[in-house]
Amino acid sequence: MTEAIFAAEALLPGGWARDVRISLDGATITSVSVGAAPQAGDTRAEAVIPGMPNLHSHTFQRAMAGLTERRGPSADSFWTWRDLMYRFALSLTPEEVQAIAEMACVEMLETGFTRLGEFHYLHHGADGRPHANPAEMSLRIIAAAEATGIHLTLLPVFYAHSNFGGAAPSDGQRRFINDVDGYSELFAGAKAGISRPFDRIGIAPHSLRAATDGEITRLLEVHPDGPVHIHIAEQMREVEDCVSWSGQRPVERLLSQFNVDGRWCLIHATHLTEAERRGIVASGAVAGLCPVTEANLGDGLFPAQEFLAEGGRFGIGSDSNVEIAVTEELKILEYGQRLVHRLRNVLTAGEGSTGGTLLRAALQGGAQALGAPAAELSVGAPADMVALTDRSGLTSAGDRVLDRWVFGADVAVADVWAGGAHVVTGGSHRERERIAAGFARTMKRLAEG
Repeated sequence: MTEAIFAAEALLPGGWARDVRISLDGATITSVSVGAAPQAGDTRAEAVIPGMPNLHSHTFQRAMAGLTERRGPSADSFWTWRDLMYRFALSLTPEEVQAIAEMACVEMLETGFTRLGEFHYLHHGADGRPHANPAEMSLRIIAAAEATGIHLTLLPVFYAHSNFGGAAPSDGQRRFINDVDGYSELFAGAKAGISRPFDRIGIAPHSLRAATDGEITRLLEVHPDGPVHIHIAEQMREVEDCVSWSGQRPVERLLSQFNVDGRWCLIHATHLTEAERRGIVASGAVAGLCPVTEANLGDGLFPAQEFLAEGGRFGIGSDSNVEIAVTEELKILEYGQRLVHRLRNVLTAGEGSTGGTLLRAALQGGAQALGAPAAELSVGAPADMVALTDRSGLTSAGDRVLDRWVFGADVAVADVWAGGAHVVTGGSHRERERIAAGFARTMKRLAEG
């Protein structure tokens, strides 16, 4: 399907340009004309930017949003939240997983995410036995992405143990657990289910707690290409347990045992020494930051100022999906650094726009982490675009519109194209009503137990 968008301004690889006409043919951008005139039938937009990759998500956790914000009789932490999440995960059917994922994808697209990196570990039936098709749950994620139009990098998770040193898994983890051979069968089935040209698949050893060095080595041998994602150093207890087991901190051990390079995305990497931080930068790996979830779970703050000053690469993810919004991830990333350093505009590159700096870096790092084409408005790139509108009546030009979008309240997402399809108009997804109804039925069933 051929379509054209005429933007008063657009963020191109070389910077902002005025009067830009972008033509699409199917899932691909076919031409970008600067200083153009609009033509009959063009979709008009104020400011068009590339769609943002969401490099880390567990879509099923969208159904938990707001349900764990009550303190129990003891101190609450990531670990008590995790116990609740395990119990919740045991209750979901494949159909419900798809319904929840569709709702999460709709909300991602409505806020400017156009590619989902799904770190997917809910593999088996409630009794822990594989489905007749071991990839059944992965295929549900693929179906949700296709139903909503969001591009997908599927990251089936390898999960085998409950703690460092190959400790036996707990019963609450039974839906996640595989050995390497079982995982490879699951992976093959998931890969066979991917049909769209810009969708991707990668591997995801869950963490150094959940996969031994030997198992990770085998995974890398069997799957030598594509993205590699891993949770690392999210919590101080994780760091302490790793030191007790190996004498090394998690990132220190990962870098010493494996050839970490630009394929890798280190999710969270919150608690780092200076040497670990510089090691990640030198490797070319992407730090996968999820500031909303990291704040919600009380994880801590990533050393972003130092990391970016040294040339580190990062992208953003919605992780637990307690709140889904491009702007909130970027804003909390910056505001956390302001609170730590007691300064303003901490992550800005030199003299310039903080919103623009963060958005450009997250676009680049997110695409790299998800093994995707560059997230940019250029010929041959995926037609993943976000049109912003300023509802205040002010004229926001260039990076100012990004600053007002990330840190203000008046700039909003008006339209989104994903894979060339015009999936969001007037801020609302074209399938919102149907998908929201299915999500509501799922939530009702879960509430009734």
